[in-house]
Amino acid sequence: MLDLSAHELVTTTRAVRRRLDLDRPVDPALIEACVEIAVQAPTGRNRQRWSFVVVTVPDRKAALADIWRRGTRAGGTPMPEEDARRAYAKPGTMEKVFDGVDHLYRTLHRMPALVVPCVTGRTEGAAVVEQAGTWGSILPATWSFMLAARLHGLGTCWTTSHLHFEREAAELLGIDHERVMQVALTPVAHTVGTDFRPGSRVPVAEVLHWEQW
Repeated sequence: MLDLSAHELVTTTRAVRRRLDLDRPVDPALIEACVEIAVQAPTGRNRQRWSFVVVTVPDRKAALADIWRRGTRAGGTPMPEEDARRAYAKPGTMEKVFDGVDHLYRTLHRMPALVVPCVTGRTEGAAVVEQAGTWGSILPATWSFMLAARLHGLGTCWTTSHLHFEREAAELLGIDHERVMQVALTPVAHTVGTDFRPGSRVPVAEVLHWEQW
């Protein structure tokens, strides 16, 4: 494992798209070790409704990558003005992001592993409190998985484009779509180098509110 302090780990775990070694296999035991750490995350009412589907078979990776690519072409809602202001606050940042996404578009099928975090329970039409409990039970675990991957010299990246065609992905992966919700897709590969820096963010003073908004 990398010799990182807790501060270094949480501030330098980045979305890695380009610096992924496509030719170096990832030992399944490393992924299992990351999941063992992931399931120590907090979970609403101790329900532990998380699951992680790991895809390593070439044909299945290629099929899942094709679903993801179609999802990226489907696009999304335009970024609100305030979101865009923050995203583009540092010149060149979003250009690097788009370049990384383009690289991922071309290479996703070649990643050593693709991991799809899932949670039992669907949130369509659910009250906010139920949505918060469901997402709050899988997002911390997935972030813990990504932190563990970084600690083991692996890179990950949170993506969601394949969810445009979630039902199709569920059929491919044998997931019960009516009962289980996919929440992301992350490539997993050894990183090219391990020197990652904190990301560019807006000042804390802009997002921190004391006593009221």
